[in-house]
Amino acid sequence: MPSPGRIAWPVRAATLTAALPRERLHPAVLAWSASRRAAARGPWAVALSGGADSIALLLLLWAHWPARRAQLVALHFNHCLRGAASDGDAEFCRQVCRGLRVRLRVGRWRGAPAGASEAAARAARLAFFDRAMPAVNPGALWLGHQQDDVAETFFMRLARGSGTAGLAAPRPVQPMPGGGVRLRPLLTLKKAEISAALRAAHIPWREDASNAGDDYFRNRIRRAVLPAWQRAARGRDALDGAALARELLDEDDAALETWLDELRPLRRGAVLDLPVLAGKPRALWRRALHRWLAATPYRGDLSRKGFTALLVAAMRGRRTRHSLGREGFAVIRDGRLYYKKTRSPLARK
Repeated sequence: MPSPGRIAWPVRAATLTAALPRERLHPAVLAWSASRRAAARGPWAVALSGGADSIALLLLLWAHWPARRAQLVALHFNHCLRGAASDGDAEFCRQVCRGLRVRLRVGRWRGAPAGASEAAARAARLAFFDRAMPAVNPGALWLGHQQDDVAETFFMRLARGSGTAGLAAPRPVQPMPGGGVRLRPLLTLKKAEISAALRAAHIPWREDASNAGDDYFRNRIRRAVLPAWQRAARGRDALDGAALARELLDEDDAALETWLDELRPLRRGAVLDLPVLAGKPRALWRRALHRWLAATPYRGDLSRKGFTALLVAAMRGRRTRHSLGREGFAVIRDGRLYYKKTRSPLARK
């Protein structure tokens, strides 16, 4: 395999599209790309790690949307956790983008802690994306998640007791606060399909050696749980089944959100009108309470036990004063749930 700087990347991208034509991508993403909203968003940002999925994503976007080539910008975040290998990933991405004439923005994790957790690395990466995107005003961030990621995410969130909103991730079209959107067109493809298509087109990618270890929860699921689960399925396409289940959960989640929108129990001033929810399913009450918490000044981390206690109190509608830490209280009175700040010691004097 020649060095990435000597590869004719436009030719390889065209070859890849023969194996992965546009109609193989997620239909919701294709519909979004054809919408007026997409046309008005300006440049498209692509998360580019250098791995197989992200390289395939960049090449497919470049080949399938030629009118967007001049507006593509790749975002690479160097976690600085693997020394020279991390720097090699960044250089590989530079070579690919140079060959495609795609702009590249590179971020580095300054002061990355040794043995950083999976969650900390993800938070640092997303923070870089958030900082980089306003500079190019893309509005849309394209991500290379595929069907294996769907199954891995499902098992990770199942372990922490997520509901439909969590189990429906990752979504193909994910609106973000502030008007942006995250797009995942590869959710219709398995990782093995993507890797096979890249190999057939003689397209190299970078392998993260940390993926072979068991330090991270996702890696343990990928290496131990998914293979056993697929063997247990005995001929069934377990990954395709997980992808279908994700779609169905997403539909159910959207239906509950729409129902809650129509009821409009949240009033001005972060007041939850409890009689509006009377007789409705517990799942709707739970969502309404989550919305109410987000609308209040409370920014603490309410425990699952505390949330359940507040949910039960709200459903009963009894007069209640529920502590939300030192910041304030959740107060139920006269059929309303509202937030009351704790008076400061100075104010009580």
